[in-house]
Amino acid sequence: MERIINIHIEKLPEGVYLATSDDIQGLVAQGRTATEALEIARDVARKLIEAQRKKSNHIKLSSISNSFNYPLIVNA
Repeated sequence: MERIINIHIEKLPEGVYLATSDDIQGLVAQGRTATEALEIARDVARKLIEAQRKKSNHIKLSSISNSFNYPLIVNA
């Protein structure tokens, strides 16, 4: 089932992008681009959710509604 995880992206002074989330404790990802940081964050989120399920601690995430906004990142 798809769920929504809010991700915060920040460009660091070193020029890399840092992705974190208040929705999933411990989610931290870094990439050379915002897109790369998001891809890594998606993988980290899956692993953290799986680890929590094994401990029987479910992370409460919002369900996807019929309509929502999503920022699309493109190189232009």
